This record gives sequence, C-alpha cells and structure tokens, in this order.
Amino acid sequence: MPKKVKEMSAIEVKRLTKPGRHAVGGIPGLLLVVKDSGATSWILRVTVGNKRRNIGLGGYPEVSLAAAREKARAIKKKVEQGIDPVQERQARRRALINSQMIEMTFAEAAIRCHESKAPEFKNEKHVKDWISSINLYAIPVIGNLPVNEIGLPHVLSVLEPIWAEKTETATRVRQRIESILTWATVSGHRSGDNPARWRGHLDAVLPKPSKIRQKKHFPALPWQEIGGFMRDLRKRKGMGARALEFAILTAARSGEIRFATWDEIDFEGKVWTIPAERMKAGREHRVPLTDGAIRLLESLPKFEGSPYVFPAVRGGALSDMSISAVCRRMKVDAVPHGFRSTFRDWCSESMNY
Repeated sequence: MPKKVKEMSAIEVKRLTKPGRHAVGGIPGLLLVVKDSGATSWILRVTVGNKRRNIGLGGYPEVSLAAAREKARAIKKKVEQGIDPVQERQARRRALINSQMIEMTFAEAAIRCHESKAPEFKNEKHVKDWISSINLYAIPVIGNLPVNEIGLPHVLSVLEPIWAEKTETATRVRQRIESILTWATVSGHRSGDNPARWRGHLDAVLPKPSKIRQKKHFPALPWQEIGGFMRDLRKRKGMGARALEFAILTAARSGEIRFATWDEIDFEGKVWTIPAERMKAGREHRVPLTDGAIRLLESLPKFEGSPYVFPAVRGGALSDMSISAVCRRMKVDAVPHGFRSTFRDWCSESMNY
C-alpha cells in the first residue's frame, strides 16, 4: 500500500526550495516542482485509462496551494467520469484557433493576401496601387465584416457605386477582392463559392466593362504629318528632344527610353535589347534599330559615371516630364506615348503589316 503523504500547509510549501518534485499531500499525485533556476510550478500525476499524465496546473505562487488542490480535485473528478483532461484541453485550444481563423475580417485578409502577392509585382508603385484601391473602395464598406460572411450583396455594395463612373478602377477592385477571398478560402478562413468572380456570377448582374468603359486615347499626331514634325524636332537641342526622337524611331514607351543604358545597345547587330523588368509584358524585348536610330545614338555624348543613353542634366535618368515638355514647346496636339499610335496607324494604312 503506497505511503500516505502528510498534508502540508501553505507555510511549509513556501519553504520548499530544494530542486526536485515535492509531494504536498491532500490530493494524491499533486506535486510542487522546483527547478534548478528556482522557478516553481504545480503538476498533477494521474493515470487516465492506461496512460500516465503529468498535467500542469500553473506556476507557484501565482497558483496557491489551495487553488492547486482545487484544480487537482476537478481534474480527478473528470478522470473518474472517463474524460481525458489533456485531450479536452487540446480540443478546446484547437476550437479556439479555428474560431479565430474563421473570424478573420476582410480587412485582415486583405493585408495578408497583399503580403503574399507583393513579390509578384514589378515595382513598388504596383505594390502600393493594389492595396490602396482596396483601402479606398472596399475597406470602408466591408472591411470589418468576417471574411467568411462576405457574399454577393457585400461585393455589389462595393462595386455598384463606381462601376459606371470608374469602370476600369472598379474592374481592378473586383479582381483584387476575388484574389483576397480566394486567399481566405485556401487559407481556411472561409468556404464556398467566390462571390467576386466574374464569369458565371457577377457578369449576370453587372454590365460588361467593355460596354460602358469610355476609352481614353492618347493624343497622337496623324502619320501624314510625322515627316515635318521630325524635321522640326531634329532642329531642337537638348536630351529631351533626342529621347523623343529615339522614341519615335523605335516606337518604344517613355520608360523604356528614359532608362535605356549603353550596354543594351548592340551597334554591330543594330539591336536594342530591353530587359524584362522594364517591359510592360515582363519579357525581354529586342528592338531593331534603323540607320537613323544608329546615327542618333552615335551623335550622343557619353557621360562618365552614367550608364544612361539619355541622362538628366544633374545625373540619373531623364524625367518623363522632360520628354513631354518637348511636345508642349513644339505646340503639337500629341503626347510622347501617342507616337506609338501614329506608328501603328502608318503600319495599318500604308503597309501590309
């Protein structure tokens, strides 16, 4: 028969400082554990079924002797009822975690989704644009709602006020809401269909963007006038004028021109290779250079310490405004990007391309 341990008083328990496990009596299996560091805590040794359990009851003196004995009695009562206190505690913890996951708000899901998608974006501007549109249009309307409760009426409450007036923006917001809800579903925070998907869902209740979007074309010069414009442009001095001339000769975008570097130019092969990170499509692009483009490049000065073909006066890349200003000074109803349209019109109307 096991030896019965004398029931200690609170004062006697306070004097237990030797490292080890000390039976305090009163409840079989109730022990005060004193570590080498001096930290003390309660455990209850109890057999549940055929398993020996060491169940923690909290630290001492935060949990007093009387409180530890009360906790121990409650646990032993559960064991007598066939309940495993450890499994019960684990089940409660899992239920709490699952509850917290399910209760994630749309705003929280938006932040988490944005963090996971940020590496996909080409530059910092795209990273900021993605979340700023959600913060501006979606968060004030559905940000505080649990993400698992978002349905079609909620999505429409975000989109309908801007669908006709800001169609392009609304389309992007819809796509981003769809991504957020997809992320939430895959991450276990919601289930069921995605109420922000377009095909077979929102397309039944919202007009197609192509039917209502007002397309804004960049002002462009008619191709029949490009010859005279180029003659006038070549008379103008300055790096902005040369950059615009090169843009027209290559039908390239302003950003591709402004950040062009000398190591991208192959004079012998007459090819300009634009790296993927500077292309809108995200793929490396090879631009054939005409004799006129080569002559222009050969006429440009090279500045020590600057890799740019069209550097700014104070160093660094040329600004977009520098190129646009050339068009304004020449008083032409066109913008730099519009010359891509001029080139396209010339191809379709005068050539077989």
